[in-house]
Amino acid sequence: MDIDFNKVSELITALIIDYGLRVVFAVIILFVGWRVIKIITNQLAKILKKREIDDTVRIFLGDLTSWMLKAMLLISIAQMFGIATTSFIAVLGAMGLAIGLALQGTLGNFAGGILLLTFKPYKVGDVVEIMGHTGTVKKIELFTTVVGGFDGKTHICPNGAVMNSDITNISAQGILRAEVKVGISYNANIKQAKEVLTNIITGDERILQDPAPFVGVVELGNSSVNLVARGWCDASIKFGVETDLIEKCKVALDEANIEIPFPQMDVHVSKNL
Repeated sequence: MDIDFNKVSELITALIIDYGLRVVFAVIILFVGWRVIKIITNQLAKILKKREIDDTVRIFLGDLTSWMLKAMLLISIAQMFGIATTSFIAVLGAMGLAIGLALQGTLGNFAGGILLLTFKPYKVGDVVEIMGHTGTVKKIELFTTVVGGFDGKTHICPNGAVMNSDITNISAQGILRAEVKVGISYNANIKQAKEVLTNIITGDERILQDPAPFVGVVELGNSSVNLVARGWCDASIKFGVETDLIEKCKVALDEANIEIPFPQMDVHVSKNL
């Protein structure tokens, strides 16, 4: 059987030209499509921001839209090479099942992200305590929550684990209680000490008058009578208020000659050893 090399050459040339052009067009479409998707998601973010949509929901919708548009773009490019959409979707479905079984934890994190956005136990900007980490919520992504700790560390918490753990939203009410505990000598005048602490906490402009501040005895300790001074303030300044109150209370008690005792131990040495 004789082979017509001219026809074979023409066939190969036609295939190269045909698929070569398809590859070129696919690359162009991929490049342009990627840029268009970026523009669309940016415009969507601006629209949602103008409508004052919550930052958490805005970021989530932006990510979800980007993923869906990119998936549609890849399917369109696959059709250029003659891959049937139904077959492609079937393959994706089978791959999705296999990947889903292998990545159950990841899918759990995705479901956790959906639940977080639905029930909103916290939002971006809230001060929270989750999974043993305390800090400000920086971002709620599809799979993780990013928390900026007060020590400068960044904690990335999987959403699935977050939804299955205790969540403490420290700043949800907008105000927090600042508290200072002080021990005075058993020989000190309790009434005078309470007056000193009351003047300190009520004289601080950052302390709210409603709910009213409180000063009282909370414990009779081993070496001191323990008092507590409590006052409510804006959640964002709670830690600064507490440190200032501790210093002011110490200075004021010293000026009033009210002793703040410290633990002591008497050691008796016997000579009859």
